Amino acid sequence: MTLPEQHGKSRHPIGERLASLREAMRRVGIDAYLVPRTDKFQSGMIAPQDERVAWLTGFTGSAGCFATTARSAALEVDGRYDVQARLQVDAEEIEVLVGMQDKLPAWIARALQSGSTVGFDPWLHTRQDVRRIRRKLHPNGLELRSAAGLVDRIWTDRPDSPTGPAYDYPIKHAGERREKKIERMSRELSEAGADAAILTKPESIAWLLNIRGSDVDYSPIVQAYAVLTEDCRVELFSDPRKFGSDLADALKPDVRIRPFDVLPSALAELSGRTLIDPRSAPERLFELLEENEVRIVEADDPCVNAKSIKNKVEIKNHKSAQERDGVAVAKFLAWIDGRAADSVTELEAAAELERLRRSSGKLKGLSFATIAASGPHGAIIHYHPTADTNRKLEPGDLFLVDSGGQYLEGTTDVTRTVVIGQPTEDQRRDYTRVLKGLIALSTAKWPPNRTGRDLDTIARYPLWLSAQDYMHGTGHGVGHFLAVHEGPQSISTRFDEPLMPGMIVSVEPGLYLEGRYGIRLENLALVAACLPESSDSGNFLWLETLTFAPFDQRLINASELSQDECRWLNQYHSSVLAKIGPHLADADLDWLEQACAAISWHCDSQVPN
Repeated sequence: MTLPEQHGKSRHPIGERLASLREAMRRVGIDAYLVPRTDKFQSGMIAPQDERVAWLTGFTGSAGCFATTARSAALEVDGRYDVQARLQVDAEEIEVLVGMQDKLPAWIARALQSGSTVGFDPWLHTRQDVRRIRRKLHPNGLELRSAAGLVDRIWTDRPDSPTGPAYDYPIKHAGERREKKIERMSRELSEAGADAAILTKPESIAWLLNIRGSDVDYSPIVQAYAVLTEDCRVELFSDPRKFGSDLADALKPDVRIRPFDVLPSALAELSGRTLIDPRSAPERLFELLEENEVRIVEADDPCVNAKSIKNKVEIKNHKSAQERDGVAVAKFLAWIDGRAADSVTELEAAAELERLRRSSGKLKGLSFATIAASGPHGAIIHYHPTADTNRKLEPGDLFLVDSGGQYLEGTTDVTRTVVIGQPTEDQRRDYTRVLKGLIALSTAKWPPNRTGRDLDTIARYPLWLSAQDYMHGTGHGVGHFLAVHEGPQSISTRFDEPLMPGMIVSVEPGLYLEGRYGIRLENLALVAACLPESSDSGNFLWLETLTFAPFDQRLINASELSQDECRWLNQYHSSVLAKIGPHLADADLDWLEQACAAISWHCDSQVPN
């Protein structure tokens, strides 16, 4: 069963499926049940067999949590999915709540009487999630109880588990041998006072062991858990069929591959103190450890921060991937500009962009489903066109394209918004404000130990001046030929991890006017150290822009740019032309030269030669 991301209501058997789930709840004696949109690895990209929320509700976004009682149901989403959820979900059956982590427990408390029981699947909620939900339910006299697999029992045609092959990730791309990583992470266990660590994030395991896989679309991971010990041994729990003899031999002797179903008994055999991350590990693993009286050390997954700080080889390779990707994006933007009067559809545009990426011969896959949103579809923050919603690009439309590729050298993610034909003054005004936000953050400098929370407002301020805002974070972390959304780094008010040199983040302010258009501009950037501002200030940090793609100058109101903003834009376009131009020819090169022409208004004297 495939679950494409669609954005219009279709016939969905919600009533039948809700009735089956409520009967399953009655049989185990619970009054409400929680179903988050995730899997037992707490992944954002999940396999079809884990699309429980989509199967139950019709909502296909990448984040959300569903709850039902015997009489009512609700779906909680964050601001990115406000419009999409209201389009996809039957309001007569399910109430849509906007505001992740805050509104659903309150909704449950209103729906149930004191003394009622709320069930949850302990494989799908982290210990931190469970603690948070319990704190919110307890004052209302509600009990939270484990009830695993209720949706899986009623999903009779549920897809099988993925069995795609795992493969070795070469040292020329990884930059550090797996033996060194295992040794380094084992030392961190000792420093944390632990004898072993349970790793539950596939991205952590892929990084640690220099392996990649094909278990989910868009993210080259292997679905697995692992136990790392302080003496540099790794027990890897996955489907052994994914590991061919060559890879299995390459992982020896440090890594032993075992099937998932032996995990409970293996955890029971642990002795000493075991580190496990309450923010990413499922509650069920904590239950198993506690049942077997294993001493628990609650601490961060030791691989997460190490993985987020790219080494010199990874940074060099990532820049190569960005340049290669930029060639495809430039060709695509030129193609769109040349086809503006030919009634191109969203699906045709998305297909052409993927074709151009694949023409390099280096693309391993997309890093997410392309967002190709024209006109009013652009206001749906994570819109993906389908046969039912496909729209032609019409003169006067803004066309928002958010896309990325997976290359062995790195993961890309870029957003550009362009106009089809001639823009209106409103479109130019709004686009320029979003661009000013991107420039503001791209030119910011800040002292060490600041977090994404500290930087988020910098990109929003030009919009705030006009009482405008956007309902998503300003930036997310990016993996290295791994997940396109990858922490712990983020530029958002919801996260407080320090930004460290070597981390890669997106910079993507936006503006969304429902029923009219959406604007988002996105570059990836490397957190880097710069020279101290004064002798006693210490080393400040900044963002080195990695993405090379021109902005649509037809949408830029240069009179609203400061001299410094104009200078940055001209220097950026000069670098785009220098990096991408040598890979283009003929009409594509002519287009890029025009797209990167210097703005020559009030900052003429500042434009580089």
